[in-house]
Amino acid sequence: MTELWSQMVKRTVPYIPGEQLEQEGLIKLNTNENPYPPSPTVFQAIQEEMKRNLERYPSPSADELRGAIAERFGLSAKNVFVGNGSDEVLAFSFMAFFEPGNPVLFPDITYSFYPVYAKLFNIPYEQIRLNDDFTLPVERFFQSEGGVILPNPNAPTGLYEELDQIKRIVQENKGRVVIIDEAYIDFAPTSAVGLVHTYNNLLIVQTMSKSRSLAGLRVGYAIGDETLIEGLTRIKDSFNSYPVDRLALAGAKASFEDNEHFSNTTAAILSTRERVIKQLRTLNFSVLPSATNFILVKHDHLNGCSLYEELKARGILVRHFNTTRISNYIRVTIGTEEQMDIFLNELTAILASASPVHP
Repeated sequence: MTELWSQMVKRTVPYIPGEQLEQEGLIKLNTNENPYPPSPTVFQAIQEEMKRNLERYPSPSADELRGAIAERFGLSAKNVFVGNGSDEVLAFSFMAFFEPGNPVLFPDITYSFYPVYAKLFNIPYEQIRLNDDFTLPVERFFQSEGGVILPNPNAPTGLYEELDQIKRIVQENKGRVVIIDEAYIDFAPTSAVGLVHTYNNLLIVQTMSKSRSLAGLRVGYAIGDETLIEGLTRIKDSFNSYPVDRLALAGAKASFEDNEHFSNTTAAILSTRERVIKQLRTLNFSVLPSATNFILVKHDHLNGCSLYEELKARGILVRHFNTTRISNYIRVTIGTEEQMDIFLNELTAILASASPVHP
């Protein structure tokens, strides 16, 4: 019955998320979730909100949460847009700022939702090949016809681009919107948020799913010039005026009010990440430099897909991308100290028992 589908449905190739298996004892290191629970104040705020007003719609403008985010970054609430997860914010951004007929630029190894959105909204795109070491060929993102979108740090490589290079891309695309997807920025050196007052064509998109442990609440936001925020709001109000529910708004706001918990859990992940990288290298794994809560790794004598399957059979989920240039890698989320110890022990056992399998 596919003849009943619209052309939009026919041309799209849906995004494939990481596996979400309900298996007891499973160590889940495949979707870059935070291994630590949210701040206790988040649970308290949600419980309080459950006692009142669930029969009423949430705030369509999310004023209180926008205010908390703006305060965190020293901005005005007029510079902040809130959506139902950063993926929704990105989808609204494609509709608000990119046009059919004008190719958008993004890296060839990047977040795989970008080509999905481009096809869905009939926006042409060019995938810019990363350098052989997976760094960004910055100059190739200059003078785009339709705009630029890229993650910083990049996913799934984990590499971070210095702020002066981001600035060059924004400066060289006047009249076009440059979207910097900062889903993992809290594990990296510096956000580009400080540039939004200087460049009216820069939009920063962040999420509360990673560093703030709120993947289950689905809250994302964009920061930019007031005109860009107004564009996003017009798209939202033409699609769904109430995208973020009351419980999510309450929990997200509470998260921003407990900076100590946020700082402690983020520091714990960074410490574990560096320890695991060192230990993996002693096992002869190649590990890309990471500015995120995950690492992209490979072993010269183990096939990436086989390694993924071996770990899965042992109750450990990691992510494998069967795509050009990174098919021999696996992406590993940084879990707790205990989870990563089990991961390293199982890797050691796999290496001890495996016959070399060359790619």
